[in-house]
Amino acid sequence: MIRVPILRGTVPHMQKAKYGGAEILLKPASEGTGVIAGGAMRAVLESVGVHNVLAKSQGSSNPHNVVKATMEALANMRDAVAVAKQRGVSLEKVFNG
Repeated sequence: MIRVPILRGTVPHMQKAKYGGAEILLKPASEGTGVIAGGAMRAVLESVGVHNVLAKSQGSSNPHNVVKATMEALANMRDAVAVAKQRGVSLEKVFNG
């Protein structure tokens, strides 16, 4: 089990991941976009609760590797609170520099 940060129904930031020959790209999308992703990646994103995302599978289309790359990308995502805690600064400082 992993914890996936979701911000207003989408992923908080762009993320790339690679597993084997599969490379994937996840980008946040505005409300109403839906899950724009292929088969295996769509199933993973819908099951974690992402409603709006732009996703692209680059490289291999092997569904096993695409799922593992998608899980890796989701596991590496961080929300603003986690970034502030890691840096030891306030949440305001993360956004305003």
